[in-house]
Amino acid sequence: MILPEVGAEGQAAICAARILVVGAGGLGAPVLQYLVGAGVGNIRLVDSDTVSLSNLHRQTLFRQDDVGKWKAEAAAETMRRLNGDCTVTPLVKVLDPHNAVELVGQSTLVLDCADSFAVSYVLSDICLRQGVPLISASVLGFAGYVGGFCGTAPSLRAVFPDLPDRAATCATAGVMGPVVGLIGAAQAQMALGVMIGQKPSPLGQVISFDMQRFHSGGFRFDMAPEPVADLMFIAAPQIARSDFVVDLRGKDEAPAPVTATAQRLTVAQFAAENPKPLTGQRAVFACRSGLRAWNAATHLRSYWDGEISLIALGDTPEIER
Repeated sequence: MILPEVGAEGQAAICAARILVVGAGGLGAPVLQYLVGAGVGNIRLVDSDTVSLSNLHRQTLFRQDDVGKWKAEAAAETMRRLNGDCTVTPLVKVLDPHNAVELVGQSTLVLDCADSFAVSYVLSDICLRQGVPLISASVLGFAGYVGGFCGTAPSLRAVFPDLPDRAATCATAGVMGPVVGLIGAAQAQMALGVMIGQKPSPLGQVISFDMQRFHSGGFRFDMAPEPVADLMFIAAPQIARSDFVVDLRGKDEAPAPVTATAQRLTVAQFAAENPKPLTGQRAVFACRSGLRAWNAATHLRSYWDGEISLIALGDTPEIER
């Protein structure tokens, strides 16, 4: 039975939707199940990771027999058994600022279910430029939030202009499984609300949950000013030979720097030495998560007004130049 608030027109919009879901982990599990169950017609699922035994408490799409399989492929197969009328296309790849442009451009709605603030900012920047709605969520420990950005609303940067103080993730800091499920379900509901044109719109709304204190809250940000675009993420292959490149990773993280000509400095060393690019050069800072790159770039910005780009390399291999 179709809810009167949805109606035949709303259900048709759900069926016609082309959804990009980034991340097939803890948030992706409820998101995929509820969207596929609701009858979304086409989903492309991006994830480059494999199923791990330690993640099964929150990644409820998978079973012990799935350990070692690609998450995107295992999740897509499970969704086919849930609703054969929904096309779920698994894309086993790392989402980066280069390939995200095409992926977002082919979508009517994007859901950020990745455990990476760099991915969140990349998706928000691209969705803002292309006018595509973005439902982004973050969860850690007992708490998290979900929000509707871009499309008809301001971007993620308008609400969260700065990166977090530390690069904590579910993998490094831990998370309660049911909290992930709760926020993922809210993320799916906001996505469906966008598809059916729900009023008030989920776009421009943030909902927060603190399940250690059993408290929820939220706010609207429809009129939040859009900041001037700065410190944007790029992909490693987009580094030019003329760039001033600083690799902030230690040799224990990456034996080889991101490029053969990159300087290898810690954030503290960069702040102490205050190196400056040449006039007309672009400064590029690279690290694993993007946080050290952000911190070094913020320091450079205090005494240099040229172009600065960031790279979050994750666990991907370095490129050769």
